[in-house]
Amino acid sequence: MKYMKLGTKPDTFYTEQAVRSVASDIPADLIIHVNNTKYQLHKFPLLLKCGHLQRLCSDTDDGEPLPIALHDIPGGEEAFEICAKFCYGIAISISASNFVPAMLAARFLRMTEHVAKGNLVAKLETFFDSCVLQGWRDSIAALQAAWRISGWSESRIVQPCIDSIVEKILLPTSKVAWSYTYTRPGYTKRPHQSVPKDWWTEDISELDIEVFRSVVSTVRAARLLPPPLIGEALHVYACKHLPDPLYGSSSSSSEPGVNGQAQSYSTVAAEETIAKQRRVLETVVTMIPGDAGSVTGRLLLRLLRVANYVSASSSTRAQLIRQAGSQLDEAKAVDLLIPLPSDTQSYDIGAAEAVLEHFLAQFQRPAAPDERRRMSVAMEKVVRIFDEYLQTIALDREFPIGKFVDLTECLPEIARNDHDGLYHAIDTYLKEHPDLSKADKKRLCRLIDCRKLSPDVRAQAISNDRMPLRTIVQLLFVEQERTTGAGGSHSMMPPDRASVDAVSRLTAIDREEEQAATDHKSDLHRPRRGVRAERALGEAAAMTRSLSASTKTAPRKDRTAEERGSRLRNK
Repeated sequence: MKYMKLGTKPDTFYTEQAVRSVASDIPADLIIHVNNTKYQLHKFPLLLKCGHLQRLCSDTDDGEPLPIALHDIPGGEEAFEICAKFCYGIAISISASNFVPAMLAARFLRMTEHVAKGNLVAKLETFFDSCVLQGWRDSIAALQAAWRISGWSESRIVQPCIDSIVEKILLPTSKVAWSYTYTRPGYTKRPHQSVPKDWWTEDISELDIEVFRSVVSTVRAARLLPPPLIGEALHVYACKHLPDPLYGSSSSSSEPGVNGQAQSYSTVAAEETIAKQRRVLETVVTMIPGDAGSVTGRLLLRLLRVANYVSASSSTRAQLIRQAGSQLDEAKAVDLLIPLPSDTQSYDIGAAEAVLEHFLAQFQRPAAPDERRRMSVAMEKVVRIFDEYLQTIALDREFPIGKFVDLTECLPEIARNDHDGLYHAIDTYLKEHPDLSKADKKRLCRLIDCRKLSPDVRAQAISNDRMPLRTIVQLLFVEQERTTGAGGSHSMMPPDRASVDAVSRLTAIDREEEQAATDHKSDLHRPRRGVRAERALGEAAAMTRSLSASTKTAPRKDRTAEERGSRLRNK
């Protein structure tokens, strides 16, 4: 950061009894009030360079010290004191950090060349053009200060700073020769390391959202940078200014024991923080480029969590759901955990379902073969992501089974090529909800297609005492069918017709019982299971024993003892 030094005299300003004065043998004849500070100064040096003070003192006598109020001076006491010290010839140091208030105060006091040659405004303008605008960090610091003091009204500082920043961003990275902030993990700055393409994103994330939007919009209008680079700038800004509700909200709640006034202040501060975050979020969302892949699916879901938390507009949420759905395959299961605004420990299932629906809607549109293959790969990823998400939801002991079944069925049956992830999710739900009724357990496990389980998971499920008996029977039947098909015509006996009929009758009776339970939910004297059901259960148990025995007693003659031993262990 560059500096400009003005004046040579030592600093003789001092404070006594809340009054700022200058050490001098000449008594003060000018009293200036700036907000809560009182200055006892002298007309002679100040009126020589300040046209505004000349006008205020023109109609006064030279008697008692003249009081003047300058409460509306930009920059307040600090800016006024810089100007006063310049008038006295006291040494001052100007940098990008105090340039803006000094410039605004000097203009307010009319310290121009028309009043005195070599006045403060001219010197500050020279410093601005030759130093501030030539530096990267200096331009950003001056822009931020000018915006916070005066907004767009001070265009003589704001717009040149924006132009300087944009010009540097658009330069080829080989020409970047100034220092910048870059703290990404894994990046170590070395003397000969090339400059990263997104070198500028962290520094401009310090700007207020309106100025940031102006800078990024100007960069986009030049069409010299790819959309993903614009998206990275949005990513950095969002991560800096929008805390993720999944890992704790930024607004602090009132602690017990504080008085009512403190609680009220805390509530107002929290509401202001939420309103500011809502404004930042909605602005960032409007800036997302429409090009595919300009931002990641994970960022979109993070923004959706923030949108839920700050109660963003419905149009903002709809845009995020639509875009996140189109890039759901880029996400992770944890990204679908969207806390509710009222209870951050609970999750908005509807938002996750809406994102999944938008992803599935892509498959209803006609597409070229290459696009179909890409979408097929994306579907496989989304199935894994969603099944992991189901496992997390299953850990909630208050989550009702009806909602869990509906959530599971959001993915069409044809989408799942294997049911390993679904099995683990259902098993987790059974483990966390040990008081489920038999009917509910059957309802859950009927969602699993035993034929789509891998051998290892199928073996695990067979020995899982949380699985209903009917599911285990079906698993054993599928296992026998698989081993029979794998071994060829001489390996094992095919499943007998009685076993097939037993499984069929068991399934039919299971459905009849559930239908009866639905139709007679309020009947306390519902008839007990009939003889036909008991017989089918007996046949199923016998079939289970038969299937287990068949896997042990019918080895191929050409198998080695080691292979037979391995087969027995698997059973």
